[in-house]
Amino acid sequence: MYPFTDGGLQNIWLANGYEIRHTPHGEGVVIQHLDALVESICTALAKSNASLSGVEFRYLRSAGLKQSQAGLAKLLGNDEQSIARWEKSGRPPAWADKLIRILYLGFADGEATIASAVHAINAIERAKRGKFIFCEIGAQWRSQRQDETAC
Repeated sequence: MYPFTDGGLQNIWLANGYEIRHTPHGEGVVIQHLDALVESICTALAKSNASLSGVEFRYLRSAGLKQSQAGLAKLLGNDEQSIARWEKSGRPPAWADKLIRILYLGFADGEATIASAVHAINAIERAKRGKFIFCEIGAQWRSQRQDETAC
């Protein structure tokens, strides 16, 4: 069995679906269908009866919802520092534990309203980090984000 410690997780073990390889730099591991594994882990965490630890909460946020702390704070109507504190202290409040599970399960299931909200927050977060490119066309200027096709 192989311990899967991605994102600080300590209680995930793989029975198969991985291969240990010896490289000139030491031992390495190849995990088959990693995206499907991450989705399966997030679903198991979201459906678990136990309260989420801070590490598990962070894993659902980052690997499952692909949200920054600031993005999740916007979805929850809270502040970024609270999210960081819950993840570090290991004790998210019960309401946040329940809400992140609902958000993840709805997002993973493709629930349009939840998925739309998560995608909108992700777009806002990307836009904060990206640059805008302006193109002059005729006598008009048009703006585009860096990740869009140039004018």
